[in-house]
Amino acid sequence: MSDSVLIVIPTLNESKHIVSVLDSISAGLPANSTIVVADGGSSDDTAQKVQNYARQHAYVKLLHNPQKIQSAAVNLAVEKFGHGTEYVIRCDAHAIYPANFISALLDAIKQHDADSVVVPMDSKGEGCFQNAVAWVSDSLIGSGGSAHRGGNFSGYVDHGHHAIFKTVSFIRNKGYDATFTHNEDAEFDCRLRARGMKIYLDGKIRLIYHPRASFKSLFKQYFNYGKGRSRTVRKHPTSLRLRQFAVPACIGSSLLALPLALISPYSLIIPAGYLGLLLAGTASVVAKHKKPCALLAGVAAFAMHSGWALGFAYGMVRLREQKWQPEA
Repeated sequence: MSDSVLIVIPTLNESKHIVSVLDSISAGLPANSTIVVADGGSSDDTAQKVQNYARQHAYVKLLHNPQKIQSAAVNLAVEKFGHGTEYVIRCDAHAIYPANFISALLDAIKQHDADSVVVPMDSKGEGCFQNAVAWVSDSLIGSGGSAHRGGNFSGYVDHGHHAIFKTVSFIRNKGYDATFTHNEDAEFDCRLRARGMKIYLDGKIRLIYHPRASFKSLFKQYFNYGKGRSRTVRKHPTSLRLRQFAVPACIGSSLLALPLALISPYSLIIPAGYLGLLLAGTASVVAKHKKPCALLAGVAAFAMHSGWALGFAYGMVRLREQKWQPEA
């Protein structure tokens, strides 16, 4: 008997990618599987393409997600279609999946007796700036050494890019916090570990992710990441890592140092040091990829750092959050 699998793809205006994602996920799909595309009210023809695909493939379902956001999409799909399944797999419409992705995830979660298996993301761009974003995302200056960004590490971890869960574990953990528009995965993992469950990062199962293609969209994305992270660290105070604290600390101190330079020019050492870090990171990316577009790596890193830091600061000041308490 084949594994019973629910695959959830949250979408919002993903007409460009949705058919190719469905094709790649469908390759090698276990017989007893359902793919649910949870659409948040796309204004393009994403829903129509999914409906057309479903007419040819009975295992594909289109589900309307009135809350629009990804956390709510996965929760709703599990509520509607998850009971009676053994595993829940979360996929993104902005990613490219290898042909054996589903079967490899199933093998990994059984082999390592984990409640969740997470995977690394390899970023890939098309235009010049998007390539720079992809390259810097998988570098130390972009990811801060995060194990699931471009690395090859395998082992039990605190967090990673979500891929597969045991359905009973997902339900036991009460799903995602659907008030989170960003960082819902890290918040979920905090509760999962607090409940004594295990997360395994499999460095051999990889997906390709298309990052943002402009400075504005990248800054906005990381602003929202930072804002979401500010909620997570207050809901789970022990979850903030030094590499994450270093970003707002560096940006904040650099901004503060500029007006202080009117009093003491020595304060410019801080922003100068940060600029040197960006230049060193750019040099590293240029040396590795040997492409002119790599010269934009520092610009991309600055968009990530400043967006994340300002979003984190905004969230700490403007958003309220209660500390989470596990059940007795």
